[in-house]
Amino acid sequence: MEFIRLGKSNLMISRVAMGAMSLSKMKDAESAAALVRLAYTNGINFFDTSRTTPDCEVLLGDAIGDIRSSVVVATKTNAQSGAEVLSDVETSLNVMHTDYIELYQYESDGFVPQLNASDGIYNALKNLKENGKIKAIGFATQDLDAAENAVRSGYYDTLQFPFSMLSPDDTRALVKLCEENDVGFIAMQPLCGGLVSNIPLAFGFLHQYENVIPLWGVESEEELNQVLYFNEHPPVIDEKFQEDVEHLRQFFN
Repeated sequence: MEFIRLGKSNLMISRVAMGAMSLSKMKDAESAAALVRLAYTNGINFFDTSRTTPDCEVLLGDAIGDIRSSVVVATKTNAQSGAEVLSDVETSLNVMHTDYIELYQYESDGFVPQLNASDGIYNALKNLKENGKIKAIGFATQDLDAAENAVRSGYYDTLQFPFSMLSPDDTRALVKLCEENDVGFIAMQPLCGGLVSNIPLAFGFLHQYENVIPLWGVESEEELNQVLYFNEHPPVIDEKFQEDVEHLRQFFN
């Protein structure tokens, strides 16, 4: 497994990440824990969840209890005030049985918290980082304008945004903007919400971008093993590969 620095966060994470917000779809807690442990034993150390899916925070926290110091945990809040941010953080810390969260992301589809704003949201995040309860501050969104504003603000260590081989050119430009500003790019929906079923193409496309961490929302051992296989045997990016990607892009767009 290859590890890279996640932007200004300086977190060293696996180039394959697991989206833990699918854990609630497992048949029971034991199955969810087994999937997390399988990912970990195969080199994945970065797991992402959200306070908006509280069951998944619980399942992830239970799964990583004895390996907590060896993994990087990311979660999110969509709090509407600084006080709500502090409350959400404490809840996440408690249910995940941890004293700190490596990456804490503000989740929004328009609003970008700013330093010293009246809502107090960013200042709360900043204070949490200074006090060591979170190690890095990220922004998660599906809104392109909000994403660009967050990156240009200089306030955020990472950006989580949808990115797949079906994404338009302006999303590729956003990836480049993150690279130029040393903002780690976490690619949600690498299969474009299920539209893409060809994992080799999807994996190979994203693997071309060295600053992009795909967040694979696997729901079974079989799906996880496919992703792990192509991590060890990346598809060859040749003319035929590019033609296949372009064919799919034209079909869906």
